[in-house]
Amino acid sequence: MILPDATAAVTARTTVGTASGLHARPASVFVQAVVRHPHAVRIARPGEEPVDGRSLLAVMSLAATYGEELELTVEEDPADAERARAVLDELAALMRQDLEAAAAG
Repeated sequence: MILPDATAAVTARTTVGTASGLHARPASVFVQAVVRHPHAVRIARPGEEPVDGRSLLAVMSLAATYGEELELTVEEDPADAERARAVLDELAALMRQDLEAAAAG
């Protein structure tokens, strides 16, 4: 008997707020925020294959530039849907910030 997957996903679009784009330091700040949460997080350009938000190299491989729109997806357990949505909102807001400044100080 195959049981249905008990997880779902919530998704939001955000933009890259770092003037220099999502290179090593800004990507590192984002990944560090992702790994603080137990939820699986994926990041992608809309319509493209997502990458693992816990992987610095994967996030850097997006080579996202300032102002570019990205799609964040957070896996949610139905019992913890509210927390997954809060994580999504937090990460989307973080991406809109200047992560270069966050990395420097």
